[in-house]
Amino acid sequence: MKLHIRIPAIIVMMIVLSTLMLAQEVQTDYDHHVDFSNYKTYSWAKVETSNSIWDGRVKDAVDKELQSKGLSQVPSGGDIAVVAVGTTRDKPTLETFYNGGFGGWGWRGFGDTATTTVQNYKEGTLVVDMFDPNTKKLLWRGTASDTLSDKPEKNTKKMDKGVEKMFKDFPPKAKT
Repeated sequence: MKLHIRIPAIIVMMIVLSTLMLAQEVQTDYDHHVDFSNYKTYSWAKVETSNSIWDGRVKDAVDKELQSKGLSQVPSGGDIAVVAVGTTRDKPTLETFYNGGFGGWGWRGFGDTATTTVQNYKEGTLVVDMFDPNTKKLLWRGTASDTLSDKPEKNTKKMDKGVEKMFKDFPPKAKT
């Protein structure tokens, strides 16, 4: 009987944890006084990730989105200077497992003992900035963060999805 109660509880905890860990966070912000319709071209100022193999992948994903929004890439002297920086870091999460019987009045009624461990997972963050090359003012910033897999193909798909979400409402409308 105890086993029948324990298995569903463990499955529910695993689903909740995996859902939280798989949630991609994307945010954007921009200068509300800028008329983005004035910008027609862009040039790359910098692409930097912790793994140089990813530099081209990031650039390709951002190029695809900017070009789909009507901007043209030029080798230098674009109306917008684009900078992309990718980082990774270890983030901790707590995992608690309840041991013992679920029938008694153990800790909060869930069992006799609880074991909590810290598990680290890798999170990747990509920041894309757009500057006015003449004034050096930041015009727009997008960030995407997600849990990384040990499979590069999955990470590429996550990055592509994050960049797509980043540019979903680009170009923003000026709120002057």
